[in-house]
Amino acid sequence: MADLRLDKRDRFLAAVDDGPVLMGILNLTPDSFSDGGRYASAEAAIAEARRMHTEGAAIVDVGAESTRPGATPITAEEELARLGPVLDPVCETLPVAVSIDTYKAVVARQAVGLGAAVINDVWGLQRDPEMAYAVAETESAVIIMHNRDAADESVDILDDISRFFERSLRLARAAGVPDRHVLLDPGIGFGKTIAQNYTILAHLRRLSVFGRPILLGLSRKRMIGHVLDTDIDGRLIGTVAANVLGLAAGARVLRVHDVAEHHDAIRIFKANEAAK
Repeated sequence: MADLRLDKRDRFLAAVDDGPVLMGILNLTPDSFSDGGRYASAEAAIAEARRMHTEGAAIVDVGAESTRPGATPITAEEELARLGPVLDPVCETLPVAVSIDTYKAVVARQAVGLGAAVINDVWGLQRDPEMAYAVAETESAVIIMHNRDAADESVDILDDISRFFERSLRLARAAGVPDRHVLLDPGIGFGKTIAQNYTILAHLRRLSVFGRPILLGLSRKRMIGHVLDTDIDGRLIGTVAANVLGLAAGARVLRVHDVAEHHDAIRIFKANEAAK
């Protein structure tokens, strides 16, 4: 199991280097903003994970606690109870890596034991002091996401992200996490105003200074609905458009609900890049 998990980790990281690639979103939560409750059963979750892989996802991100603004936090026990029936068969079924979307080290460690190869921490190793050590000890890859407790329009958001990443990377290195196992996510929609979200997108290339692949997670988010004046079901085209802008600015991983449509968008993007 460990060798297969690490092989999936390495194949994912290699695919990112050759990227861009897609991360499919699999929420096991009853209250996620877009698809809450849809994949709570093992059968539905496995079927969705298979579909996303077939449509072109290089990794599937499994989460059991909603991190949307205003969501009620749950205990590690509740999170693990949701993951238990689903994560093991999903990891066993998929030939590609599975990531665990959690900020709790105890959940991350148990998820790795069930086959997760990547830890996706929405608090960038800064909420749970054990998380960096959990990443290092399990030899997992890690996605370090920028987050804030609340939006503040007076904040220079790009500077805030840079300082946050600097601290997270220090924590990772101190724990023994190799830089090559680290991806960075600017955390669009997390503790930011809509204007700040677009500032991040417009200046995404500035994050290349860290020398790590950038993951962009803006699928169906409020920044899309705000501009288009549409609800979640009407945000697909806007999401694809914003993600293509992200690709042009250097994003290597797109975290998305709609894998097939983004797979087509990446094919067009690559064809255009090849023609330059």
